[in-house]
Amino acid sequence: MDREHRKWLEALLGDCVRFDEPMSRHTSFKLGGPADAFAAPGDIGALVELVRGIRERDLPCLVIGGGTNLLVRDGGIRGVTVVLKSASKSVAYDRKEGIAVAGAGAGLNALCGFCLRLGLSGMNFALGIPGTVGGAVVMNAGTALGQMQDVLKRIEVLLADGRTKVVERGALDFSYRKLGWGRGLSGEKDLSPVVTKAVFALRPEDPETVKKQAQEIIRRRRVKQPGWAPSAGCFFKNPVGERPAGMLIELAGLKGKSVGGAAVSEKHANFLVNRENASAKDVLRLKELVQETVKKKFDIDLEPEVKIVGE
Repeated sequence: MDREHRKWLEALLGDCVRFDEPMSRHTSFKLGGPADAFAAPGDIGALVELVRGIRERDLPCLVIGGGTNLLVRDGGIRGVTVVLKSASKSVAYDRKEGIAVAGAGAGLNALCGFCLRLGLSGMNFALGIPGTVGGAVVMNAGTALGQMQDVLKRIEVLLADGRTKVVERGALDFSYRKLGWGRGLSGEKDLSPVVTKAVFALRPEDPETVKKQAQEIIRRRRVKQPGWAPSAGCFFKNPVGERPAGMLIELAGLKGKSVGGAAVSEKHANFLVNRENASAKDVLRLKELVQETVKKKFDIDLEPEVKIVGE
């Protein structure tokens, strides 16, 4: 990134931008090379100006949430990496309309906890899923119990030219762990629409019933999933019409298999973990080994669920 672009970002964001920032500080994998510029605008106004300026200067741009479903390559990320945690993180409930409204930067677990306290049913499926509301919407995050598309009513997005737009659920193209924009919202180059707010249709229920359901969901997650080693959650999508990815990897005899500092979790085979100062290269080599082995044994192609970015 050249000197003029750095000066512009510093003038706009002040202390809210860092240069050559190690992405290991901002991802749940705890690895990855540096971002040329790591921008965390403090409010929506600053975000609008940032996005508009990025477009005018034709800079590469990557918008991230909590960095929990992200693998950054060791060469880092060119251009501007934008994180929304500070700009949009409020959560509220409108009883009259029966909707919860959450800023894209709000933690998904914070939204789930908010719903639990109010006795709102519908979000329990997301308990224990890390990351932000915006990231969860874009990735259509979910579990066997549900996914974001099931409860989403509408979203507010920031377009590349700085305009905001409300998009109803019916105009969004959701698929497994993915939101496709479609209908004229595909964006320009790297500047796809930025989710700034999400509205969920939730129903009131007995708070004790909702709480008991939540406790059981959390208990099951703790039993099944590794908790100590850095990871990005389930690494591969579950193949349609086949056994779950974790089961296929386990049956292929890969539990505990390691490449450098990266390993297949002994507890849940669909978790690739940073066991010992792994590099992104270690994880990618392990990913390829898993894919090749499962393909050879079962003739099934495993597709990453984790977003892989950078150079």
